[in-house]
Amino acid sequence: MKLEIRTYGDPVLRQKGARIEKIAPEIKKLVADMFDTMYDARGVGLAAQQVGHALQLTVVDVRGIKDRPSTMQVNGKTVDPEALMPLVLINPELKLSGETFTGAEGCLSFPEIFADISRPSEVEVTAMDEKGHQVSFRAGGLLAKAVQHEFDHLQGILFIDRMKSETKRELKSELDALAEKTKLALKKKK
Repeated sequence: MKLEIRTYGDPVLRQKGARIEKIAPEIKKLVADMFDTMYDARGVGLAAQQVGHALQLTVVDVRGIKDRPSTMQVNGKTVDPEALMPLVLINPELKLSGETFTGAEGCLSFPEIFADISRPSEVEVTAMDEKGHQVSFRAGGLLAKAVQHEFDHLQGILFIDRMKSETKRELKSELDALAEKTKLALKKKK
């Protein structure tokens, strides 16, 4: 089932997610709904906060994206990331490494807003999947960027927090308009 994607200005986007201690049926349903929502919005990642749940849960799928390739290693062996997609990451922990690289980034909670964001080029990930199994891998390229972006959401950090101040100034009117639109929509729901 497709869920509403929360947009900038919604307070849930600034909430740090609670750890998931038990993978109950409602968590499995939320995972399925998050995938439906992400695919419908044509995204590569979606955090629980973006659909109104302050939890340590994100989904990622970078299949089919050829212009920004991903790399992945499991147990020190290079694997095809597409073969292991989609990913469910519950209570993820990251270790960042590699040189910092800058590239265009967008966010489903910031429709039509893009900016160059600098992030480490590689990330080691340890998490649980929706079956409660441990998942561990090293990622580079788009997958590394997507995992870091979604992990930030789980901490209440938004990609605008990673922008250069001059970029944020240039986008100020768009960001203010989006926040105002979101706040008006939230008032109408009350």
